Amino acid sequence: MTARILVVDDVPANVRLLEVRLLAEYFEVLTAANGPDAIETCENGKVDVVLLDVMMPDMDGFEVCRRLKSDPATSHIPVVMITALDQVSDRVRGLEAGADDFLTKPVNDLQLMTRVKSLVRLKSLTDELRLRASTTRNIGIEELLSRNFAAEDTMPKVLLIDERKTSVERIQKMLRDRADLDISSDPHAGFFQAAETSYECVMISTAFADFDPLRLCSQLRSLDRTRFVPIILLAEEGEEERIIRGLELGINDYLMRPIDQQELTARLRTQVRRKRYNDQLRASVTQTIEMAVTDGLTGLHNRRYLDSHLQTLFDRAVARRRPLSVMITDLDRFKAINDTHGHDGGDEVLREFARRLRKNVRGIDLACRFGGEEFVVVMPDTEGAVAEKVAERIRAEIAQAPFAIGQDGTKIEVTVSVGVSSVLKGVDTVAALMKRADLALYEAKSGGRNRVVAKAA
Repeated sequence: MTARILVVDDVPANVRLLEVRLLAEYFEVLTAANGPDAIETCENGKVDVVLLDVMMPDMDGFEVCRRLKSDPATSHIPVVMITALDQVSDRVRGLEAGADDFLTKPVNDLQLMTRVKSLVRLKSLTDELRLRASTTRNIGIEELLSRNFAAEDTMPKVLLIDERKTSVERIQKMLRDRADLDISSDPHAGFFQAAETSYECVMISTAFADFDPLRLCSQLRSLDRTRFVPIILLAEEGEEERIIRGLELGINDYLMRPIDQQELTARLRTQVRRKRYNDQLRASVTQTIEMAVTDGLTGLHNRRYLDSHLQTLFDRAVARRRPLSVMITDLDRFKAINDTHGHDGGDEVLREFARRLRKNVRGIDLACRFGGEEFVVVMPDTEGAVAEKVAERIRAEIAQAPFAIGQDGTKIEVTVSVGVSSVLKGVDTVAALMKRADLALYEAKSGGRNRVVAKAA
């Protein structure tokens, strides 16, 4: 694993010490001696993690962190604050400024490297999501990235897995009115509960009498449904090695007992904010992918999806020696509808046609808007004779009931011509299959419209 780490400290000896440690782990190291230089470096270059000293002249680390986290261009960069300050209030202040962690000098080498590697992994995930989002269309990426998820009204849904009743009661009291908290005293039951419910954070105690809490962390990380759920380990003094091992396994954060209420809520807020940020990116990417393969007017798949998926269905039918049929439909005299009722009226007709089409095909059939007023339906496991009957049913469905358009519900007669073809035994191709369906459609149009023609070969 390699990454670019920015070390920010006004004391050259401190910078050099961290630089040597990081270079030994094959990280690329950038340095800055003050806050403005650090902010400029983050804005202009690819930085994966910032190691930020707090006590600096002019602009302290808290202010640097606040500025980085308030800028959509740099808010996703993990920040670890490193300082000689060791009061809980200082850690809370750093976390409230947006810091992802807060380490106290002198920093333990193993703890530092494990934390940096953990944050680099999280940054890589976020970078991938941002890249996908930024290269898609109509996503509103700047608005999305600038949202303050931590300030949303909804309380985070959190699961606490802890078998000690006194500990559970304390944490319940600390998070009252701050989180929607579920409790599981049994780690096995807690695992299934986490898998079955959409939690925004899972907190796991290390104080189990007969169970290894890191085993639970590993299981949660290996399951698809919980892979990206933040995990906070609640550890005892003297469990540094267990914490480091937990960070290597993929836990996101930890708290040492006795737990301070402010620090607990601040760290929980940090994890929930990051999860909501990445969840929004994933949702936007998914939505944009759907937009890329869906016709915006009718809601059916578009030609791009047909071009990529028809070949797959064709190959599968040939390999399994199963039938496959295709129909191409074309609305008769659609130009006259547009000329008479305008494009808005034409759009209403297309939407209603798509609705009736969808109603008359199966869930496994692929219905697409091919372009303009042409639609294609791919029917797996369907012989030509059956496909012809389906086409006739669709033709009749369109012709028997007028289409109502406009605010006044003007009714217009609409008919459709349909061409049908099926995969031939022996040598056949997708192009030939579509060509036969297109020729059949031409015959239906030239033969008087409002009819179905099937091409066997």
